[in-house]
Amino acid sequence: MARRRSRSPVLTVVLVLVGLYLLYLALPNVGPVVRAARLDGAPGTFTAERLHCVRHPGHESCSWQGRFRSDDGTVRHEDVWMYGSGRDSLRPGQRVRAFDTGRDGRVYGPGGSREWVPVTLMAALGVTLLAYAVLRPGRRPRPEEVAPEHAGEAAPLP
Repeated sequence: MARRRSRSPVLTVVLVLVGLYLLYLALPNVGPVVRAARLDGAPGTFTAERLHCVRHPGHESCSWQGRFRSDDGTVRHEDVWMYGSGRDSLRPGQRVRAFDTGRDGRVYGPGGSREWVPVTLMAALGVTLLAYAVLRPGRRPRPEEVAPEHAGEAAPLP
């Protein structure tokens, strides 16, 4: 007779901890990434000043740093990064349309951002792990596993 093993309590704890950690990382970023995707913020101009590049195995990632000034002059940032800017997208002194969505140190171009995709996936995975760990119904015992004193009783439903 093959006997099914129940899930380890250690696995349940690990699933809960990983799920909570993913939610801890994702949830604080939901508002900012939605605003960035919708360009919900102060419109203005980004002036490129310095290009910063980091080399990774197989590719290079570059971003422009510079100044931002809102159209109405109420928002000014002297040291911000233009999200999604690459090596060839700008040159020093060039001004481009940008939006300040309230995210520290970052402004966005007219194309917005797709940062919401990984944040949404992270939150969904966190919820899924928690649900699996906490809400997973117990398995029904097979008839041969039921103790003799309970043999005439109905097995609990899943």
